[in-house]
Amino acid sequence: MQVILLERVENLGQMGDVVTVRPGYARNFLLPRQKALRATKDNISYFDGKKKELEAQNLKRREEAEKVSVKMEGLKVSLIRQASEAGQLYGSVTARDIADAVTAKGFKIDREQVTMDRAYKLLGLYPVKVFLHPEVMVEVTINIARSAEEAKIQEERGEALIVKDDRTLRAEERAAEAAAALEAQAAAEAAKAAEGEKTEEAAA
Repeated sequence: MQVILLERVENLGQMGDVVTVRPGYARNFLLPRQKALRATKDNISYFDGKKKELEAQNLKRREEAEKVSVKMEGLKVSLIRQASEAGQLYGSVTARDIADAVTAKGFKIDREQVTMDRAYKLLGLYPVKVFLHPEVMVEVTINIARSAEEAKIQEERGEALIVKDDRTLRAEERAAEAAAALEAQAAAEAAKAAEGEKTEEAAA
């Protein structure tokens, strides 16, 4: 199906572009959300007649979104969920949950503006894209924790509060031991080189 875009759509095109999309995508997403019109002769003529007005409206919305994005820069929101000691969530985190958490911080957005490129199934801190306007994106950090206290600690530490299994702990211990061994070897070689220089100076 061919449609004419009424605004920029990520990975699809800019305002005014006539693009071919799947019928289901057009019917379920683009058309009901007024992001596009069917590319009929009448609609193309309508767009051409309204183009300057639509561009002016788009520019105004973009400028407003850019102002909000500056205020949202570095925003972190906490999402409290039940989880196992290993950090596995019992519940789920949805785009609506994220939108509600951001709105609670004073920035009104809806779930359609939240882009989730993965399912969040573990405690931790994750960057999430929020589109304030089709051309203005800001990154928000979601902090998934079991309690407000844990969320605060996770934010300070920059990682999830989880109990790691024995295999993970042993692997980390081996990595730490290997790093310490390399450091000790480098220090020994440096000391040996320095000793050699002293011997040469003494001989001279």
